[in-house]
Amino acid sequence: MTQKDQNQTALKKTSPPDPKPAAPHDKRRPAPQTKPGAPANNHAPPRVEIRPVASPARIKKRHRWVLLGFANFVLLPLCLVGFYLATAAKDRFASTAGFTVRQEEGASASDLLGGLASFAGGRGTGDSEILYEFIRSQAIIRRIDKARGLRAYYAQHWDQDPVYSLWPDASIEDLEWFWDRVVRASFDQSSGLIEIEVLAFDPQMAQTIASDIVRESQDMVNALNQRARTDAISYAAADLTEAEKRLKTIRAEVTRFRTRTQIVDLQSDIQGRMGVMNNLQQQLATELVEFDELTGTTRADDPRVSQAMRRIEVIRDRIAQERQDFATTEVTETGEDYPSLISEFEGLVVEREFAEQTYRAALAARDAAQGEAIRQSRYLAAYIEPTLAEEPEYPRPFVIFGLAALILVLGWGVIVLIYYSLRDRA
Repeated sequence: MTQKDQNQTALKKTSPPDPKPAAPHDKRRPAPQTKPGAPANNHAPPRVEIRPVASPARIKKRHRWVLLGFANFVLLPLCLVGFYLATAAKDRFASTAGFTVRQEEGASASDLLGGLASFAGGRGTGDSEILYEFIRSQAIIRRIDKARGLRAYYAQHWDQDPVYSLWPDASIEDLEWFWDRVVRASFDQSSGLIEIEVLAFDPQMAQTIASDIVRESQDMVNALNQRARTDAISYAAADLTEAEKRLKTIRAEVTRFRTRTQIVDLQSDIQGRMGVMNNLQQQLATELVEFDELTGTTRADDPRVSQAMRRIEVIRDRIAQERQDFATTEVTETGEDYPSLISEFEGLVVEREFAEQTYRAALAARDAAQGEAIRQSRYLAAYIEPTLAEEPEYPRPFVIFGLAALILVLGWGVIVLIYYSLRDRA
């Protein structure tokens, strides 16, 4: 050991040890006490409590249960779904068809008549809605099942693929439920377009069922047309019968009036009486003119003046008498006055004219209804003929597997969140 090292060792032995600094936040250190009467130390540091350091994380029992639940409720079902789609699910082919109900364009006889027979073959605004409901109804299912044997066809793979097949002993109600799975119909209410997609185990069967649906829809539209035609013709014929009956009744009343009054044509009789009145009026005007000329050229005591005045008075009396007779004369056969008969006859004439107009309108409506019945006012317009698939489009395993994974993971996550929420509350 050198001299320098010996000096440092001796210095360490003789120097007092340094006091150990106390921890500034030691719990065991007592708080400083203030003496009585001494001012409080407002600048003393606050006391801070330090919690113990957390222990290292370890896998606990509940974590194992969560992982086990994930394996049982997510991984295992996904494996089963993938295995089923890869081995058991049968390929299905799709056939698409699109059509709509069209109204015959162009002016019809009803339109040309100004609406007198607008009810004949009128347009049905809900034809597409009716057809859409018919495609999903049990009636069309029964007809196609009777023709194609749908229950036997869709139950042929029940032993291998029960998910996408129909059970062998299915009833018509079961087939109606299964129909919505293999026949997907969509309807656009704004445009009236109907599109269907038929699924089957082979492309020919899918196309055949789609063609049957189109044919049955056409028959349904024809039935609607026939019903509309029958109703239009029957209503028009009933209106025509009623108008004809009314016209006959009015004409019979006019005949009875003529028989009772023995006046064949009251209008001609009135014109004859008015002719007499007009003739007297003309004679009076002529005599007045001659009288004015005579008084202007002769004296007042001229005998021609008195004779002219006498003729004028006689004509005026006759006009007054004719007017009185026209207003008060009674018809000998009936005892009624002439104005009452005129009023009655005019009422009959007005009713007869109205009945004749109604009859002509009903006759035109009947003819228009028959004309509309000859043409097909509604028809099924197919804008997509039933297609023949070359490759299967379903069951789309990747889409189904992805949706199953999403639903299972979300369900498992919701269950775990509910468990931890209940555990924290407890």
